Amino acid sequence: MTTLSIIKADTGGFVGHSAVHPDMLATAQDWLRTAIGDRLLLDGKVASCGDDISLIMIHEHGPDSENIHEFAWNTFRATTQVAKRLGLYGAGQDLLSDAFSGNLRGLGPGYAELEFTERPSEPVICFLADKTEPGAWNLPLYKMFADPFNTPGLVIDEKMHAGFCFEVYDLYEEKRINFDCPAELYDLLMFIGAPARYVVHAVESKTLSEQGAATSTQRLSLIAGKYVGKDDPVLIVRCQSGLPAVGEVLEPFSFAYTVAGAMRGSHHAPFMPVSVEHAHPSRFDGPPRVVALGFQVHDGTLLGPRDLFADPAFDRARDQANTAMDYLRRHGPFEPHRLPLEDLEYTTMRALEKRIAERWQPMADAAAVSLATEPTSATTV
Repeated sequence: MTTLSIIKADTGGFVGHSAVHPDMLATAQDWLRTAIGDRLLLDGKVASCGDDISLIMIHEHGPDSENIHEFAWNTFRATTQVAKRLGLYGAGQDLLSDAFSGNLRGLGPGYAELEFTERPSEPVICFLADKTEPGAWNLPLYKMFADPFNTPGLVIDEKMHAGFCFEVYDLYEEKRINFDCPAELYDLLMFIGAPARYVVHAVESKTLSEQGAATSTQRLSLIAGKYVGKDDPVLIVRCQSGLPAVGEVLEPFSFAYTVAGAMRGSHHAPFMPVSVEHAHPSRFDGPPRVVALGFQVHDGTLLGPRDLFADPAFDRARDQANTAMDYLRRHGPFEPHRLPLEDLEYTTMRALEKRIAERWQPMADAAAVSLATEPTSATTV
């Protein structure tokens, strides 16, 4: 069995939260080269989106491997040292502990992992995002694997016609549930339409009994108990031969749908599909960006990547994102641009509530005070 792992972390931004310094990428690549030479990995690539480094790795150790996770942890510690040496912003931001403890759960870095038996042709797409949260994948995964208006294979491909099973996580209650689609499609939408809490973790073909997609579902604010950076999720999607075609997987991103994130992780903004060259959000920490790296997995090697959003077919989505950003920004601190109070990441709300708590009065008392002080007609000039 082959395992494809994407493990990512923000260990320092250049400049601010906008990009990764080339020296950090070079350090990560050196670590990957050594791991391949030591046969810990079959192959690996370093990529970035915004200020996050992603390690895209092929190995035979399975998901949640202590050896793979410890290697990623040590790599990110090495890139943190580079960030500190260069005085970069937020050095080691996503590393929430001083020590590795078996795997990366609860330690800060995000990861998506998918184990499979390699097919004669194994095309995969690795999506990397910046300035948004894990629920950002909910809408496109629904479109890819459950919407026949996006994916005609659901109608005309006999291997896809029976549908797919969606595994959904409740990030607040730490529970999971499976939805059998299309039979439970409306039930699925009830939950994943609230992406701040409910997140698609995996999708599996009912006909093939093969997993088609895996996402990262870690929320840093829930792990750390405070805002330490937006989660910047990653996604793996396998394509073709009973799974959605490459074009069906990319099509949902032709619409610049709205996600949570952007400035201080506390705003709604459009999700912009971009080439690797343009994956450096700067306007109001946005718009949030997504890149699509296409690979052929063959004999344990990663052939690629192809920069799939470096395509003029997505120009209209990028224009739409800029127009939507103009519209939302004009709302300033008002919803729907700003997230609801309960979803704000950076916030002074708790301190403010404490400071003015005694000034709040029951509405009935306030009405009585207002009426008592209202001038009478006799005293009105």
